[in-house]
Amino acid sequence: MVHQIALSKQDKMVSLIYLSFTIMIYLQVSRGQITMTQSPSSKSVLPGESIAITCRSSSSVGNEMSFYQQKPGQAPKLLIYYTSNRFSGVPNRFSGSGSGTDFSFTISNVQTEDAGDYYCQQDNSFPLTVTQANTKTYCE
Repeated sequence: MVHQIALSKQDKMVSLIYLSFTIMIYLQVSRGQITMTQSPSSKSVLPGESIAITCRSSSSVGNEMSFYQQKPGQAPKLLIYYTSNRFSGVPNRFSGSGSGTDFSFTISNVQTEDAGDYYCQQDNSFPLTVTQANTKTYCE
């Protein structure tokens, strides 16, 4: 005994949208994971000095790079998004630049409260990836 199921036009459209969404996810994931490198691994600076942190991605991420600060016992804090945009409330001594695969994050006029760990994260493709080794910054 064969049963035929009649799909409405709406059901067919939903199925097509679902299939398209599934294909898009597959294509996004199949591009491969982007790896990140960051330097220096640690840096000691005096108050008032500047520090530049370099981040590189294994393939182009356009301008979709974010920079985070993390202090012991605290969650990471977003400082810079889309390479050069400061998050709300972030002082203008924090800045970012670059595009493609090479990026730089700079802290000018370093203050003692800037001591902490700094991370780069690419926001271009899933899975979002951060640098395996962060930059530890010490202010003496």
